Amino acid sequence: MSKNDLALLVLDNCKEFGEKVEKNLLQMRNEKDKKYIAKLTASRFSNGEGKVIIDDSIRDKEIYILCDIGNYSVTYKCHGRDHEMMPDEHFQDIKRVISATCGHSTKLTVIMPLLYQARQHRRKGRESLDCAIALQELERLGVKSIITFDAHDPNVINATPSLSFDNFYPTNTIIQEMAQNDPTIFENALVVSPDFGAMERARYYAEIIGCDVGVFYKRRDLSKVIDGKNPIVAHTYMGSDVKGKNVLIVDDMIASGGSVIEVAGKLREMGANKICITCTFALFTSGFDKFLEAKQKGLFDALYTTNLSYIPREFSNHDWFYSVDMSYFVAQVINSMDKKEPLTQYFNKTTETFKTIQKSMNT
Repeated sequence: MSKNDLALLVLDNCKEFGEKVEKNLLQMRNEKDKKYIAKLTASRFSNGEGKVIIDDSIRDKEIYILCDIGNYSVTYKCHGRDHEMMPDEHFQDIKRVISATCGHSTKLTVIMPLLYQARQHRRKGRESLDCAIALQELERLGVKSIITFDAHDPNVINATPSLSFDNFYPTNTIIQEMAQNDPTIFENALVVSPDFGAMERARYYAEIIGCDVGVFYKRRDLSKVIDGKNPIVAHTYMGSDVKGKNVLIVDDMIASGGSVIEVAGKLREMGANKICITCTFALFTSGFDKFLEAKQKGLFDALYTTNLSYIPREFSNHDWFYSVDMSYFVAQVINSMDKKEPLTQYFNKTTETFKTIQKSMNT
């Protein structure tokens, strides 16, 4: 049994996912008539300023704030026009929710699967250090624990050394779903990282599957900055022969998608058999059309991501697009935290996942 009652404060940007988490919590606790989601109202003044009101009592409860700072489908009226909420505004609403608790909770945990400003986790010279500053802000506001997934650089934990910071990975859940959908993808397989930054993640996939790993070197034009980054000039592959192999391209996120599509195209030219793209967050910042075009050209066979951040329904209506549901995993973590159980079991399920792969390949 739980030692403390808990409440979920679910922002509008995470409503559907939050409801799934609550449903899973009720099922695993065998509670039918209880509700964990506390009602809150996030409103806007006509000039765009916001306000949050918590309508239910949360006194002496452990609070879990669920939020998706990447959900661009949330809009509000500003000066008479529809305005899409951006990550900065979503993060501001997290702080509003925290302040609205008025110190009545016993513990505050922020579940932010897509870590705010994760790509601005370090600086060189005179540039902003947004992710570290944001984490420190949450700590000053009384947050005791942060839960995120596949942080761009896990070392950002050092920004708040006294704050509990748990960085989980959806790798095992994604691989298990891949095994159910197409177990042949793991036969004669090769894991490829699109750059050196994703190499650690690719190695983890390769260890579970039991295969070799390759990597692409991104050569960038350091004299230019386009859309906040140096443009890629060329991709150079380093690794074993890909001809006839089933290849998994592994990364933490897809932004515009141009880089991963170019990598897939090069692997196809090199004679790869099946090509499967996997990522934790599919942002599609330049739209979905280039993936539709790439799929029609046969550059890849399937794309796996998670529902940890917003994906429009029209994107997931394709039979080659898989959105892996992580709500049960999040519910498990919340349940264990509430019962004061160790979270170690959720960090390493390599053996269990390996057995799932072997079983799927033998059937």
